[in-house]
Amino acid sequence: MLNGQKRLVIAIDGPSGAGKSSVARLLAERLGYLYIDTGAMYRAIGWKARRDGIDLSDEHGLTGLCSRTEVTIKRDNSDPRIYVDGVDVTGEIRTPEMGMMASAVSRSPAVRARLLTLQRELGRQGGVVMDGRDIGTVVFPNAEIKFYLDASPEERGLRRYRELRAKGMEVDLARITREIVERDEQDSKRALAPLKKADDALLIDSSVMSIEEVVGRMVTEIGRMS
Repeated sequence: MLNGQKRLVIAIDGPSGAGKSSVARLLAERLGYLYIDTGAMYRAIGWKARRDGIDLSDEHGLTGLCSRTEVTIKRDNSDPRIYVDGVDVTGEIRTPEMGMMASAVSRSPAVRARLLTLQRELGRQGGVVMDGRDIGTVVFPNAEIKFYLDASPEERGLRRYRELRAKGMEVDLARITREIVERDEQDSKRALAPLKKADDALLIDSSVMSIEEVVGRMVTEIGRMS
């Protein structure tokens, strides 16, 4: 906890598989802050779009989907749970397919506008650690603390492979790594809020660092910068 100090908005951006969610969750616990996983919000919209059979190139259809869809985050002990229209979809959205769906729907102006409003409202009072791909550049460009967490594609693919295998899923390492590279391409080249490092963000390469080491580095930097 940052005793006696202003409750900050801490933005953590970076590509898929860099460890943002694990790091952000642990950092929030360490600071006594709320953890907000914005990527899960896009996965949730992607889940709803697939369930409703919405063509992801149909902006009118996605606009209607957003207007009738409620995405909420609830805390279950220290872990956030993601609900779509009151249904807990936390487990269902944590698949490579939903990751690609998230990347696809994030190109929609309607989806981004809907979730941008929600994300800013969640972080309005500060005291949040928010991770995603455009937190420090679009959602909270004036965030007090910004990090850009990265790792090599090979390391990110291996991490995702181990995560999914631990959940009992049959996955192929080469395919997982290829999908990560493809998503990097999609996210960095989209016209709307592309994935990029904010000019004032601190780059941390986690390729050879543990989660604890990354969080320790962040806590040190936060103490220095705040």
